Amino acid sequence: MDRGEVRVTVRKFDGSLHWHHTMLRLGEDEYGVWLGAPIGTIYGKGAETEVYVTEEPRVMLFPCDAWWTAMFQEAPARLDVYCDVTTPPEWANTGEVTMVDLDLDVCRTRGDGSVYVADEDEFADHQERYGYPPHVIGHAERAAEWLAGALRDGVEPFATRYRAWLAQVG
Repeated sequence: MDRGEVRVTVRKFDGSLHWHHTMLRLGEDEYGVWLGAPIGTIYGKGAETEVYVTEEPRVMLFPCDAWWTAMFQEAPARLDVYCDVTTPPEWANTGEVTMVDLDLDVCRTRGDGSVYVADEDEFADHQERYGYPPHVIGHAERAAEWLAGALRDGVEPFATRYRAWLAQVG
């Protein structure tokens, strides 16, 4: 397995740079490609190259042909799962994955396992600002609804599968 570095680049619908960081390729399974980030991974946002540094190990799942990505975090993060509704991830090559952030986030808290959808106001605002086409709006809404149910019901890979991938991150 190639554990090489992968550049993760998230853009907004107008093409502007949003989040960007580097992770390590852990592997692939029936759910998609898994990348890991140890404590100390630097995240940039827009033109800023260092917005924050991770305090916990995390892994991200990039599914094939789905309108979301998922991040799984160890403590001390308040959320154990944070899903971004995005366009389907695109792999320029094995060392770079890109997607467009569509604002909606679906999260599960570590303590009580409650699930909620965040940034619905931003999603509504950006539909007008960026001119999201109807098919993009529909995909985003369906993805958020599916993710909320999957997180509540403990559907894999949100139940236990991700823990094996997290265990690989030092």
